[in-house]
Amino acid sequence: MKRARILIVDDEPDLVELIKHHLVREHYEVFTAHDGERGLAEARVRLPDLILLDLMLPGIDGLEICRRLRADARTKSIPIVMLTAKGEETDAVVGLMQGADDYVRKPFGMKELLARIAARLRSVRGDDGLELEKVARFGELLVDPVKHEVTLEGEPVVLTMTEFKLLHWLVAHKGRAFTRHELLDAIVGTEAVIIDRNVDVHVATLRKKLGDYGQHIVTIRGLGYKFRETPTAHAE
Repeated sequence: MKRARILIVDDEPDLVELIKHHLVREHYEVFTAHDGERGLAEARVRLPDLILLDLMLPGIDGLEICRRLRADARTKSIPIVMLTAKGEETDAVVGLMQGADDYVRKPFGMKELLARIAARLRSVRGDDGLELEKVARFGELLVDPVKHEVTLEGEPVVLTMTEFKLLHWLVAHKGRAFTRHELLDAIVGTEAVIIDRNVDVHVATLRKKLGDYGQHIVTIRGLGYKFRETPTAHAE
């Protein structure tokens, strides 16, 4: 099996070497960069399977790198896990809304980081339990996991991998309510340790990208979310 390729972009050399050491032990192919410009260049040249991206970097910061990667057709689907220092959680949430898939706050345990990386890579490969072969439809909304395309009234909707998987799951199970933990398990995997707020942010960006159709993602207070059963229902 081909080894997954991971790019680490962080300006702390000791931390980069520590992460690289553990990733290599797990048989990943690892590339590194210590500033924003180099990180962006490496991402475009290497086209890694996953990027660990520090939020605060010399030159181009992590938020801007994330935005540029998501705007590039070659890199828009690469999973991005942001690495943040204490006190940067608000910026990390902004990163999620700009296309990052997850964030890990420093200092973090290496087992936790490895679990999140493995879960994200499984999610991309489609071997995490989702029924990825089935097209999900809802009125004029079509989610095609084989082509990895979302169209709404015939027009394409650009989503991150996590947004895509969340939307596919909800539409494929429309009418059924899920807790935030159930949604995390469905789209990422049970081994990943990810906070509930990440789901809320991804739902918010999905609603925005879907326009009027975003009203069909319903918040169940005290529980989580569901997708409406019929496209004719009005927003609550």
